[in-house]
Parts: sequence; structure tokens; C-alpha cells
Amino acid sequence: MDTLKPLLPVLAVLAAYIVGSLSFAVIVSRLMGLSDPRTYGSKNPGATNVLRSGSKPAAVVTLLLDAAKGWLPVALIAWYGKAWGLEEGTLAMAGLAAFVGHLFPVFFRFQGGKGVATALGVLFGIHWGLGLATALTWLIIAWFFRYSSLASLVAAVFAPVYYVFGDGVAWYLDRSVLLAIAVMALLLLWRHAQNISRLVKGTESRLGAKKT
Repeated sequence: MDTLKPLLPVLAVLAAYIVGSLSFAVIVSRLMGLSDPRTYGSKNPGATNVLRSGSKPAAVVTLLLDAAKGWLPVALIAWYGKAWGLEEGTLAMAGLAAFVGHLFPVFFRFQGGKGVATALGVLFGIHWGLGLATALTWLIIAWFFRYSSLASLVAAVFAPVYYVFGDGVAWYLDRSVLLAIAVMALLLLWRHAQNISRLVKGTESRLGAKKT
């Protein structure tokens, strides 16, 4: 075990990426006999696009599993990291790796989704309060404006802000964790570039819109 100890951070990050590469939008759709989410709507393999298939149960299952794959690697390191000799830096890298795995999944030709649910799972893994604050931000914006993309953009921007302001109150700020959250936020903004363009033009699809 001692000989493997120096490799544990690398193995943890690699395992997190592999877990993140499981595209549950595609997997769940296949198991439930639905169309491949990459062939309709926004063509994004994510819960919001699965919802456009008309199957709310499929969308809910996809959302929960996509969030779980971001939460699990971070939570395991948070719980058992000290016993394994894993520090906050490994936790941050594992969370980011799970998120990147969703964006560029090795099992699906590196063509993944936008990572909103997975990023939220990572935030819950870091601290439940951080995940809850970010999730509530998404829900409030989505409820009033009915745009999933707008809600995701606002939540992404506020996530690192919440982490900074929670320092010394709900948790103690770690720079590596803050950097990972900031990188996730920037990648989320980048992945939503087309959505931003459609929002500006007024052509973005609203929540609940069926596939065409």
C-alpha cells in the first residue's frame, strides 16, 4: 500500500474522470426506449434536452445520475481522503476531472454535455451548503424566466462567489478548490456560448418545450 500511496492522487483523479465520462442522458434514453438526445432539440446529452423527449421520469433520472457522478468522487475524498493521504488539492482536481469527463467523455467520442448537473454534484460534494445555494439560484432564475440556460449561466457565475463569501462561516476557503470552481464556471460559460447568442436574439427554447 505504501508503494501505491504516491499514485493515489493520480488514480483518484483518473477514476473521477472515468465516472464523469458516463453520459447518463444517452444511457437512460436507451434503457427507456427513447430517442438519442444527441439527435433532437439542442442535441445536448443532458437532462434538459432529455426533458424535450416528453419523458419527465427520464429527465429526472438523468439529472440525478449526472449530479451523482460529480458528487461521488468528491464526497469519497472528503470522507476518506485523510486516511488515504489525499489533500484538498486532490479533491479539487477530482471534482474538476468528473466535470471534464462529462464534457469530454472517453466512452462517447469526447462529445458530451454542458455539465450543469455534474458541476452541481461537485459543489454538493465540496459542501452541501454551497450546492444548495447554487441550486436555489438555478431554480429561482429558471422559475421566473423559464430559461434553463440563463439559470445555468447565473448559477455558474455565483458559485465561486458563494464559496468565497462562505469562508469562515460554513467552510474554510481552499485556493485549489476555489480555482476548480472558477474553472468549472468558465467552462460552463464557454459551453453555453450558443445559448448566450440565442438568448440575445430571443430564440432560445424555454423550459418544457417539446422536441421538434
